[in-house]
Amino acid sequence: MNENTLVWMRRDLRLHDHHALYQACKTSKNVYLAFVFDETILSKLPEKDKRLNFIIDSLKEIENSLQKKGTSLSILKGDPIDEIPKFCKKMKISQVFTNRDYEPYAKARDSKVASLLKDGGIDFHTFKDSVFFEEGEIRTKSDTVYKVFTPYKNRWYELFSEQGANISDYKPNLKSLAQLENKKSITNKDWYKELGFISTPSVLTAGTKEARKRLKVFADYIQNYDEARNFPAMDQTSNISTYIRHGNISVRDLLRAGMEGTTNGHRIWTSEIIWREFYQQILAEFPHVQKRSFKKDYDSIKWIGGTKEFNAWKSGQTGYPLVDAAMRCLNETGMMHNRLRMVVASFLCKTLLVSWQKGEAYFAEKLLDFDLAANNGGWQWSASSGTDAQPYFRIFNPYSQSEKFDKEGVFIKRWCPELAGFTGKKIHDPSKADMIEQSEAQCTLGVDYPFPVVDYKHKRNEALEMYKKALKG
Repeated sequence: MNENTLVWMRRDLRLHDHHALYQACKTSKNVYLAFVFDETILSKLPEKDKRLNFIIDSLKEIENSLQKKGTSLSILKGDPIDEIPKFCKKMKISQVFTNRDYEPYAKARDSKVASLLKDGGIDFHTFKDSVFFEEGEIRTKSDTVYKVFTPYKNRWYELFSEQGANISDYKPNLKSLAQLENKKSITNKDWYKELGFISTPSVLTAGTKEARKRLKVFADYIQNYDEARNFPAMDQTSNISTYIRHGNISVRDLLRAGMEGTTNGHRIWTSEIIWREFYQQILAEFPHVQKRSFKKDYDSIKWIGGTKEFNAWKSGQTGYPLVDAAMRCLNETGMMHNRLRMVVASFLCKTLLVSWQKGEAYFAEKLLDFDLAANNGGWQWSASSGTDAQPYFRIFNPYSQSEKFDKEGVFIKRWCPELAGFTGKKIHDPSKADMIEQSEAQCTLGVDYPFPVVDYKHKRNEALEMYKKALKG
């Protein structure tokens, strides 16, 4: 049995069902835990970033649990390539355990860390944890990568059954944690100031306790998920995507919840988890999607939308109520309902004719649950440039989407209160309101709320021509 082992925590901010921690506690007398504030990542963030608050609060929850066990979480700051080997030397670590991260930056970083540790005689072990099946495990009969979701999902279920339909639970024996007192812990130091950020509280309570609470509440109405998930005002999604992103809860927790019932709601929610793994596989196998289109022909599109349109979209001032409400919600909370993500993405690319890369980057800056693979996959699906994406000629009509999924305008009125006086179809398209109706609604178009920044029908035709021209070569 090894003497000292380090568990390097990253996107797995929890102490339960944690693969690397479980394996470390099995093989070592003294297990240390560390988290690195990666300055390479932090340097790209605005000084007010709600995600940093979420991470720090998650770390504080872990630290409070560890202190009850007579130990502490070591918090490091800098480049992990420097900080991890330095910590290992200081604490006489013989092996480092961590859960795998599939993003290109993370893979390159981990490769460098592993090489430096090897030079120092320290073993570096990684484990599958954030997904149930990872790259290379779900393959076609001809041993190629699935590029269409439904066959991938079917094979996912087949492999799951072949393995006994067993969802492992990695329960670490925390008695193996090294006794460590840390006077500079996450709980007694101003880490916002230390990192050069301004504390910006999240609308969500961070941590595993809250994640489990939300999953338990969701269990009461998951059977309706297949229908209710499309209506943003109903608030009947799980609301735990941010907790998934930061690893407050495990993928196995999610699958247990999804597979404990046989309703359409259970089935569709489990399918969403598998979509997440599908996009992780695509990013891992085709890393070019991070910057370019999965379908390379789509890189030739000449996006003709301008700065005016993009800024209107970002600020929720397009004159299309459902789009504006969704974007204002994102800007205020860092959250967006999945149906609305598709609506605003399609609108940016196929109505405003602005490139999906710009929209993806804006979501990356704002979303509390930002995940490179899922965000990239979703945007390329909407832009028709991705794997198994909607056809380029399928363009969401923002008016019909609004009437169908927010019929009474409940969500719109919450985030665009200046429109609260409109009723019926005018809440979805206030530009059709005459002066008397505007007066009755106490909302003057062009003053209190903008006219549409573009004409939908005209831009729809323009989008089709733009795609056709690019794809003809």
